[in-house]
Amino acid sequence: MTTLPVSEDWVPDACTLPTVARPIRVAEFDRFFAESVRTAHRTSPTRLDLRLAEDAEAAARDLAARESGCCSFFTFDFDTTDTATVMRVDVPVTYVEVLDAFAARVDTAMAADSRQGGDSRG
Repeated sequence: MTTLPVSEDWVPDACTLPTVARPIRVAEFDRFFAESVRTAHRTSPTRLDLRLAEDAEAAARDLAARESGCCSFFTFDFDTTDTATVMRVDVPVTYVEVLDAFAARVDTAMAADSRQGGDSRG
């Protein structure tokens, strides 16, 4: 998998994750997006739904819990349907730009993975 460039200019002051740890967390999300997200759908300006691979729920919940601990403006919810687990990412309207950047990283990671032959989405 290609490592995506890490730009922290979109990380808001409300994030309490130590600066030195941010690139590591971003890399974790990028890997998760590339390997575990099958589709992404922006249902509103403040919400992004990610349909996950069959075996990705535990990793998604772990990553969401850790991210909520340092960036309390994120709300992560999970819904299991007949066909997949959906990870819902919500932010208050004041953090729409952060969700925009988050969604862009999802799209970039998924595209990079599919170009490298990792596209087994279904």
